[in-house]
Amino acid sequence: MCHGAHPHAPPCGRGRCRTGDGRGSGKEIVPLDRGTRRRTSTGNAAAGDGPGHAAGPAAGRPILAGRRPARRTVAHRPRRSAVLVLLPPSEGKASGGAGPALSPGLEGLSLPGLNEARSTVLEELVGLCSGDGDKAREVLGLSEGLRGEVAKNAGLRGAPTVPAGRLYTGVLYDALGLGSLDGAAAERAARSLLVFSGLWGALRVTDEVPSYRCPMGVKLPGTGALGAFWRGPMDSVMPEAAGSGLVLDLRSAAYAAAWKPGGEVAGRTAAVRVLQVKVVDGVEKRSVVSHFNKATKGRLTRDLLVSGAEPAGPQELVETLEGLGYRVEASAPQRAGRPWQVDVLVTDVH
Repeated sequence: MCHGAHPHAPPCGRGRCRTGDGRGSGKEIVPLDRGTRRRTSTGNAAAGDGPGHAAGPAAGRPILAGRRPARRTVAHRPRRSAVLVLLPPSEGKASGGAGPALSPGLEGLSLPGLNEARSTVLEELVGLCSGDGDKAREVLGLSEGLRGEVAKNAGLRGAPTVPAGRLYTGVLYDALGLGSLDGAAAERAARSLLVFSGLWGALRVTDEVPSYRCPMGVKLPGTGALGAFWRGPMDSVMPEAAGSGLVLDLRSAAYAAAWKPGGEVAGRTAAVRVLQVKVVDGVEKRSVVSHFNKATKGRLTRDLLVSGAEPAGPQELVETLEGLGYRVEASAPQRAGRPWQVDVLVTDVH
């Protein structure tokens, strides 16, 4: 263990080692591939999976720094509680749907403890979008070209539904590729993935809902800011939903505001950032790039589902991701009740 490192931090070579008194000065010693060390300047990384669009043809797939030519086989331990993966939704959503309309009490959706809060948001959203269209667009942050989203929201109660795993599109979900998973991986996805939503709170990928437009950052006239509204209902259901295994948090800041793991759940939660690595004048610099962030989180989730690995906690997660070819660094929380920080490093597009 490095001098000054947190007592629960992973050993050198597997995670980030902070220098100094453990409070984190922003200067870090980062293990390099050849066993040497270099002081780096780490950029701020607060950005997340905000609304975005898939990049055009010129955008390539980021090359993972330190990725090995061939993947190592991930050792599988005896089955334990499933990993819970927290995902953001996407602004882009599939159109259409052939499922039955929502039931009056939203019966059939997972996490039924959220149904009362879901009904509250649903009724206000439908009412808002059934009235003054310009006001609804302003509240929802929609341009004139997205006026059709207002009409869609107004008809949510009678609209056909589609499984959430097919509803969400965009960079992260394209990389995740739920529709192409085989039977075992698809079953793990149904059990492990939880998509946060401004309208529904959170959904399993098998939950059937209509297409809608209601980001978590919206402030509805009656309900108020949705991130704050959902905290109470989510606090009542998420500790049980989190089970006893790893909680892998891939949400963006807006959706993370709806529920923050606390207590013992926080100690087995890994909040993941994706950082693009560039070397400028011999100094490694890191930053968040939205497209890389979303695409890498989607591929990482898919790799875990396909591998069948179910790491028990953040330190095992680091080992698992390294075995899958990712370059990963982890920081233990500086005090109880906070999650681990896990950084996945990617290099320039080639």
